[in-house]
Amino acid sequence: MMGALKTGEWLTHDRVRRIVVICLIVSLASLVLLFATAHGTLDWKGRPIGTDYSEVYAAGRMAWDGAAANVWDWPTHFKVQQGLHHSRTVDLYGWHYPPPFLFVAMAIASLPYIAGLVVWQAATLGPFTLMIRRITGRRDTWLFVLAAPVTLICLTHGHNGFLTGLLLGGGLMLLDRRPFAAGLLFGCLVYKPQFALLIPLLLLVTLNWRAILGAALSSLGLVALTFAMWGWDVWQAFFDSLPLTRHVVIEQGRTGWHKIMSAFSFIRSWGGSIAFAYAVQALVTTTAIAITLWLARSARPALRNAAVSAAVLLSTPYVLDYDFVVLGLGIAWLWRDGEEHGFGPWERTLLAFAWVAPLFARAVAEHTLIPVGWLSAVTILALALLKSSAFRASPSRRSRAASAP
Repeated sequence: MMGALKTGEWLTHDRVRRIVVICLIVSLASLVLLFATAHGTLDWKGRPIGTDYSEVYAAGRMAWDGAAANVWDWPTHFKVQQGLHHSRTVDLYGWHYPPPFLFVAMAIASLPYIAGLVVWQAATLGPFTLMIRRITGRRDTWLFVLAAPVTLICLTHGHNGFLTGLLLGGGLMLLDRRPFAAGLLFGCLVYKPQFALLIPLLLLVTLNWRAILGAALSSLGLVALTFAMWGWDVWQAFFDSLPLTRHVVIEQGRTGWHKIMSAFSFIRSWGGSIAFAYAVQALVTTTAIAITLWLARSARPALRNAAVSAAVLLSTPYVLDYDFVVLGLGIAWLWRDGEEHGFGPWERTLLAFAWVAPLFARAVAEHTLIPVGWLSAVTILALALLKSSAFRASPSRRSRAASAP
């Protein structure tokens, strides 16, 4: 068994297809059950359909009603959510995004609640699936994307994981051929700045000035549009909300430590102090960024891109399992690289682990305090590093890996 796990020979084509088809059937059945047992905009447990989507839709309605600056006022935002669902028992889903994301929220809120959710997810999942297919070069890639556990998690939360993956993945795909266009995509990540920490450093280290120009134009352009639409008030409200967000959501973990898949979170779940958790997070962030920047200067583009997809998750103290849609980019690039340059020992098995990890990451973290989700991101970064250092340096080892089943 250990030999099969090491070589990855247990991942036969037929076995993989059966597993993926089963996951897809379960996902589709879960979605059908969710809507079949719902009452209006609430599921059978009384939660908003799409859970976190509720905050996005409410924010969009508030912006349409001329109350954009009140989006960051949690009590006001909460009352709007209660009104949307005609219920005073729904949970609070707080809004933490910078003002540019209000443009997306307004587009969604121009439709009825359920229609907006379906269109929002379909409009981002579809292109994301096509992009992953482009990365892997496999016709059946759509099956692996749609069946991925993290896809179901993102869909049921109505979240922006597919949009983030599109912007990050699209930028990385274009970075070497069309750097200005890549920069335009990277700049749009201003709506999720904790995921954009690495990007400016990546572009500076590689001296990619055209990409830097593109990123500056798109990010500053989006900021300028928010000023044109709502003035300084929305930015003041956003900045005023940050201390409360940091204290309640990040440091106290009101979301749930088992849901937050960062180094900061698992240290806190183990009983570590806030100061110690920040120190560990700083070490992880620095290490992940340093490894990625080194790979950006020395490794194949596929390995660089895989490292970036993992490092953006590892470098923030606040990241949830639906954000791990982004890690699918790293899995796709490493698989393509393995097919072209050979798979290393354990690589296929570890890639399978990263693909399936979101299925049980929350439950394992809640009951055992083992940070499975965080470990899956570490796995992708470590594989990219090992393939760069070991496989580039040893032609004989590379040839042996290429011949492995």
